[in-house]
Amino acid sequence: MILHLTKRTRLLSKLTTTTTYLLSQTRKMRLPYIQNPPPPSTPENDAIVTRIQQRRHPRPLQPLDLTLLHSPPVANGWNSFLGAIRTQTLLSADLRELAISRVAVVNRAWYEWAHHAPLAISGGVSKEGMEAIKTEEPLVFGQTERPEGLTEKQWIVGCFTDEMTRNVQVRDETFEALKRVMGEDDGVEEKERDRLVVEVVSTVACYNCVSRFLVALDVGERNGTGPDAAH
Repeated sequence: MILHLTKRTRLLSKLTTTTTYLLSQTRKMRLPYIQNPPPPSTPENDAIVTRIQQRRHPRPLQPLDLTLLHSPPVANGWNSFLGAIRTQTLLSADLRELAISRVAVVNRAWYEWAHHAPLAISGGVSKEGMEAIKTEEPLVFGQTERPEGLTEKQWIVGCFTDEMTRNVQVRDETFEALKRVMGEDDGVEEKERDRLVVEVVSTVACYNCVSRFLVALDVGERNGTGPDAAH
């Protein structure tokens, strides 16, 4: 009897997961996407579209862009901010993309995860390490054991990201650990270390903004899926 109930529970769980995924494939973003390519508008708005296209090149405009372009001034500022975070910091690709991916997990922004988890791996985070980043359990510096597959620096950035995203406030011990590992590389002076810390915090803050926008409007139609269904 117990075995029968266990099998039934597993079957129901599998059916629920499958149904949730299939329903997500028929979802629509909560607003219509702007036509791609966007139709001609004012010279100012056309220039904004061109700048976004240039940043995305060689890729086409993304669903996020086609949502933001409902408000060209917002899309313009967003493009500048995201461009700086993605291409103008001193952060290594593994730390930047790991932080973005952890924000995506905590906020259940699976569209964000689908785009940035592969970039974290190509940037130097091991697949085993990304399995640890994918867990929805809190990563607490000083309490959660560092998993295999993540360097100390990657782990501390992951814990810092988790704490800042969940709690907004970050404990002193977590912040001091981040500051320490950001200054450990040979030749890193205090001024550069402080810049790296600011860039980690800015990246986490930026992608909390991005993830909340994505989830609120269901951009990319990923809500209700998960990290595995997002690929």
